[in-house]
Amino acid sequence: MKFKASHPSALTKVAAPQRRARQPTESVAANTAGGMTAIPDNDGPAKTAVAPSRQGKKAIGGFFDPAVSRQLKQLGIDQDKPVQELLREAINDFFQKHGKSPIA
Repeated sequence: MKFKASHPSALTKVAAPQRRARQPTESVAANTAGGMTAIPDNDGPAKTAVAPSRQGKKAIGGFFDPAVSRQLKQLGIDQDKPVQELLREAINDFFQKHGKSPIA
């Protein structure tokens, strides 16, 4: 329940809006112009199209100080490389440092 103030000194209970259940789709649509395909998922929210370059990939992330983001972006500009490529290089260096194959 939520509360609604009709007057600064009075609060009234107000029912929260009800959500409708998502209906499962019968088919998966493909957007051939963009080269992207929708992925069906019956256990969670609807997923949208996935670029072919991201199929079979897993996102990795972390939370850092904003200065880290700015510096990484600036290195990308300086080297004319996307941040994705800089991260790939850093991860592969880390793997090699610890005796693992550079597979990123």
